[in-house]
Amino acid sequence: MSKYYVNKFLFTVDRDPELLRRYKENPRALVESWEQSIGPRLNDAELSTVNFLTDAEREALINHDYVALFEMGAHFFLSLTIFIAIYDEDYMAKSGPLSFQREFAEKLQHWTGKDYPSVALWQAAAR
Repeated sequence: MSKYYVNKFLFTVDRDPELLRRYKENPRALVESWEQSIGPRLNDAELSTVNFLTDAEREALINHDYVALFEMGAHFFLSLTIFIAIYDEDYMAKSGPLSFQREFAEKLQHWTGKDYPSVALWQAAAR
């Protein structure tokens, strides 16, 4: 898994209203487009061929499966903020304030008492 690449996706899409809108409306098309155009960019002049999404990461992003992304090591805050941006209005209209955040916490309840996948664990796994 490329935690960096998944986190880069979450970060860049969450901070661009147009990308966020496209991700909400057609996740598959946005993920494919992002992988081809935005993801490989290191800066305005350089592209990378080293990073890529695995099939599992791609499907989790397409399906907005934040539990799978968390379990694969995606950064908790990046996952939470992007999916709040996508779902909060819909949940608020149905169930009131913080309803998406409560669902997010409930779906990750099975992690209670376990070590959160930290950067230290990621670094150790990379060695």
